[in-house]
Amino acid sequence: MKDRVQKALDQIRPNLQADGGDCVLVDVTPEGVVKVQLTGACQGCPMSTMTLKMGIEKHLKSVVPEVTEVTEVPAQ
Repeated sequence: MKDRVQKALDQIRPNLQADGGDCVLVDVTPEGVVKVQLTGACQGCPMSTMTLKMGIEKHLKSVVPEVTEVTEVPAQ
């Protein structure tokens, strides 16, 4: 499933990059929770929650039905 999630992220990556941001796949749990790290302009943006839930999560769920949730892992 992790490969399918990565491919789905790669499909929307140009949209994030167009706004100066990006996301990195950190993990996919057996329960279908996808953990990503937002980078660039997306990191700390006030709209990042909207991007995460209405953009990334919505797309991933439509392409990989096993995805149950997308969560953000803070940068270290």
